[in-house]
Amino acid sequence: MGLQEQLDTFRADFARTAPSGRVVLYEARIEELRASFALGEAVRTGDKAPDFSLPDVGGNPVSLSDLLLRGSVVVTFYRGGWCPYCNIQLRAYQTILPEMGALGARLVAISPQLPDGSLSTAQTNALTFDVLSDVGDAVARRYGLVYALPEDLRDALRSNNKALPVINGDGSWELPLPATYVIGPDGHIALASIEVDYRKRLEPDAILAAVKSLRAV
Repeated sequence: MGLQEQLDTFRADFARTAPSGRVVLYEARIEELRASFALGEAVRTGDKAPDFSLPDVGGNPVSLSDLLLRGSVVVTFYRGGWCPYCNIQLRAYQTILPEMGALGARLVAISPQLPDGSLSTAQTNALTFDVLSDVGDAVARRYGLVYALPEDLRDALRSNNKALPVINGDGSWELPLPATYVIGPDGHIALASIEVDYRKRLEPDAILAAVKSLRAV
């Protein structure tokens, strides 16, 4: 089963069990974000990827520039371990790690949650790639991905014990759009996938195809 098929299956299951009005609310807010978000300001294919250095689950700094010295890098921004769509995505990406490694590519996942949350995400999903914490969305902001949740979505998350200021430790209700970048050794972005609809993610096969194309250059 492909990644999007897995995401769609979860979405259908959620729709059957969600509190009254929740699905309608989420759909409406996704469409509002689609209309208002300045996608043109996000880092895109062909751009130079902004460098970063972020802590992994052990508190050790991981920098993009260091990773690029060893080959291509895939950077995926996700909302957090509290998001079931993100967990499905991360597990799917874990399955292609051997193929990525054979192609000389590394994978890192970035979210605004605190390092303890990143550690929990890595352990729960049995992830062996770097899971980094971008507290305050500083790096996601440089990539042009950050937005603030409206009050009704904040209420919905509070009702599910998912208060983002606690999870992320920065007092805000901001998140990055889900986005995945395939970055060549020269630091330029070969593929950018940015999703306003958090229920959609880049397929693992598309990542592998982009990494292979970099090897062929």
